[in-house]
Amino acid sequence: MRSSWRLRKYMLKGVLLLALSGCSEPAVESLPTAGLAEVPYQPDSGNIMIQCGALIDGRGGEMFRNVSVLIEAGHFTRIGSGIEPPAGIEVLDLTAYTCLPGLIEMHAHMLESFEELVDLTMYYDYSHEDFMQAGRQYSRLSVDAGFTSVRNLGNYYAWVDRDLRDEINRGAVVGPRLQISGYYLTIPGGGGDLLEPGGSEAAIPARLRQGVSRSVEEFRQHAQAVVDGGADVVKVIASGAVLAYGGVPGDPEMTFEEIAAVVEVAHAAGLKVAAHAHGAQSIKDSIRAGADSIEHATYIDAEGIALAIENDTVLIMDIGAGDWMIEQGRKQGWVEEFLRKTIETTQVQRESFRRAHAAGAPLAFGTDVAIFPHGMNGIQFAYMVEWGMTPMEAIQSATSVAARYLGWDDRVGAIAPGLLGDLVAVKGNPLEDTSILEDVQAVVKGGLVFKLPNGQPATAVAE
Repeated sequence: MRSSWRLRKYMLKGVLLLALSGCSEPAVESLPTAGLAEVPYQPDSGNIMIQCGALIDGRGGEMFRNVSVLIEAGHFTRIGSGIEPPAGIEVLDLTAYTCLPGLIEMHAHMLESFEELVDLTMYYDYSHEDFMQAGRQYSRLSVDAGFTSVRNLGNYYAWVDRDLRDEINRGAVVGPRLQISGYYLTIPGGGGDLLEPGGSEAAIPARLRQGVSRSVEEFRQHAQAVVDGGADVVKVIASGAVLAYGGVPGDPEMTFEEIAAVVEVAHAAGLKVAAHAHGAQSIKDSIRAGADSIEHATYIDAEGIALAIENDTVLIMDIGAGDWMIEQGRKQGWVEEFLRKTIETTQVQRESFRRAHAAGAPLAFGTDVAIFPHGMNGIQFAYMVEWGMTPMEAIQSATSVAARYLGWDDRVGAIAPGLLGDLVAVKGNPLEDTSILEDVQAVVKGGLVFKLPNGQPATAVAE
């Protein structure tokens, strides 16, 4: 019953995405199938030569013209002009486009969506397969939008992100490279809990509350369970949340000692800790406790910015979502409290972003996608430029800078020999107009082609 209801929602979502994009039909269906990888596939196995009209490598500060990129066994091997493709290697002509590294999303919720913001208790009835169906669809949308690496920072239903990650890694589903967190670590009724005002904890299925913790020791135990379960990153809800019942974004929800306990467990296992922290005190507590990234950082003050710089703690500030959320939240009848807090925090966060950037704090690209439609991640680039970044800084925040703080700079984030062959292409010059990045035309992941421009002919094979 629930699955059928969700499938109807998918149809409505498709209509919404088409209205927003101006397309007459879903982008994937309008693309030629020749040359595209099909499920099942062997990840990171592609061999292809790509001819780029222009190229931004993700690390340097300039754009290169007329560059060829050779990918063999899923990895970049040669980049330059005048490269002859080895015999039998397909050649993809993107000379009318600008090529960039596959983009990186540092803060996503890959199995959830904005549709539940009318009533979060709808999650109580969702099954594992409901979430998986959603995640498979959203994964495809993410890849089509050019995001080939994504950090999933929480889901209410424990471990569905692990299952999605593993399906993608097997080549059973088209999706980005995922780092997953398993579930939220949060206090009862906190930003990672689904307890509604006046509701009963007993009414919430246990599978939705595996990270709810009441003491330092419980946070420690639940962090160890996240590590043991196969997470790639640990997510704590240090402050109140915008999209949670009763939460006050500026107020602490976890103590310094609780955050530090989680950090100790995670770091002992070689995992990073992402701290949801809107409030100034929670930001500082999280940095001092050793968190590796601060998510949202809405009310960060001068001391917090200085601590982020001193400790090289990256700020992930989702400044692109607010306008869409406010407009659509009013139309869709979101919970009034959620809409009010979105309005209260949107402009404040953008001003904080400007101050943090001007001071030299580390900033990486993260949109909190799910609070707006999956596949629209690229809208944030223009906001980052509007609020202080250069276009190249914004691009690098989603390529080499993001890769560094993801801990994957030896794998992704640049077009360079030895890295995985993830490449996207856009029509035009994103250094002149970053909104171009909202419309990625071609996507290659691990040397396999997953998206081609409309009307693009099948790739040729070198003799």
